[in-house]
Amino acid sequence: MNLELNPNLFALVYLIATIFFIFGLKGLSSPKTALRGNGFAMLGMGLAIGATLLNPEVRSYTWILAGLAAGAVIGIPLALKIQMTSMPELVAALHSFVGLSAVFVAFGTYFKHLAHGEAMDGVLMSELAVGSFIGAITFTGSVVAFGKLKGSFGSNPVTFPGQHLLNLVMALGMIGFTADFVMHDRVESFYALTALAFVLGVTLVIPIGGADMPVVVSMLNSYSGWAASATGFTLQNNLLITTGALVGSSGAILSYIMCKAMNRSFFSVILGGFGGEASAASPMAAAAGKGVKSAAVEDAAFVLGNSTKVIIVPGYGMAVAQAQHAVKELWQALVEKGVDVTFATHPVAGRMPGHMNVLLAESEIPYDVVQELEEINPDFASTDAVLIIGANDVVNPAAKTDKSSPLYGMPILDAYKAKQVFLMKRSLKAGYAGVDNALYYYDNCALVFGDAKAACESLTAALHEA
Repeated sequence: MNLELNPNLFALVYLIATIFFIFGLKGLSSPKTALRGNGFAMLGMGLAIGATLLNPEVRSYTWILAGLAAGAVIGIPLALKIQMTSMPELVAALHSFVGLSAVFVAFGTYFKHLAHGEAMDGVLMSELAVGSFIGAITFTGSVVAFGKLKGSFGSNPVTFPGQHLLNLVMALGMIGFTADFVMHDRVESFYALTALAFVLGVTLVIPIGGADMPVVVSMLNSYSGWAASATGFTLQNNLLITTGALVGSSGAILSYIMCKAMNRSFFSVILGGFGGEASAASPMAAAAGKGVKSAAVEDAAFVLGNSTKVIIVPGYGMAVAQAQHAVKELWQALVEKGVDVTFATHPVAGRMPGHMNVLLAESEIPYDVVQELEEINPDFASTDAVLIIGANDVVNPAAKTDKSSPLYGMPILDAYKAKQVFLMKRSLKAGYAGVDNALYYYDNCALVFGDAKAACESLTAALHEA
């Protein structure tokens, strides 16, 4: 079939690819169907790349193949070596690449038209401006998020007087330069709006603290989608437009879900400075240290092994210790003793949406024993024992009892309602939100101090010996 004589064929292939992307997103909505969803998305992307390469408008494959090769050389080893604990910062880094690509495409398209003496109408110039400033905000915002997640910049919010006013002035200036660029074709304004967008990306993300990181990751995911969609308009590529819109809208919806899970508005996240990693034990924890009960591994193993029903709550401490496989062995040991074991996950546990679900899936824990907050909360009151592995803010009862707490109103896992709670921690440090955990001081709570992986392995060994 002569592809050059059938331009509609490309549109049809792009439409089929878009449908596969939609199926892919649908599949990613549940851990049980995530693998199938990834398969649909990969198939859609393969069709899209294949159709693009066969398009008669492609005159040379040299730079395309060079880019694919460079991406493969970097991406394949990175995908093989990346630890699940580093997945959040990897996601942020990938978002930055999308944003920077949008900036490059916008400038490349502009200077290409200048070089060929081609006229640019207001619509095209608006597309270039929008693509450039969304991409620039996405790029620098993602770089800052990457640094915060990796610990290079520190997770604490960075605030200063007049910060919001500065952001507003820069946003208005960016809009003004955009209007001047579109109306008068002044390249200086194109440079200026992009430069302001680069700075705005930094100032928008630096005041966001560690507790809001899951929202930041999903928000930047949305930005990267809109940047890709704007690039699609510039390149007149319908697939890029629809794909970018899918990513942008799904990221926006996910941001809303994350905000709802924390009982915070999107604007309070963007304008706030809530949450930072505490570097030392808080004064409250230090002063009341004698009131916090601790338990030996053997004691915890005895209680867990003689329970009828146990709920395990994974948190970021499990991810840091890379304890997910040790947790699976612990789960198996409890099941062998006839204990009914369920995992409870919170949507904002970890550093990105669904972080705990990803880790549990990596260790091949069955999906049917993993339940979300809304499903599992009614069961805590009838549970014999809860084992919390490195979680902190998402099980803090202060969110329900202390109106002065920054966490107040945030939906939590009701672990405190169980008959006995064991909380694995390295120390009495506050959580990522910088807020003391009131659960430490509950009569039914005992802390098992130590590394989560080593503690889980010791628990498993003690269960086997019992």
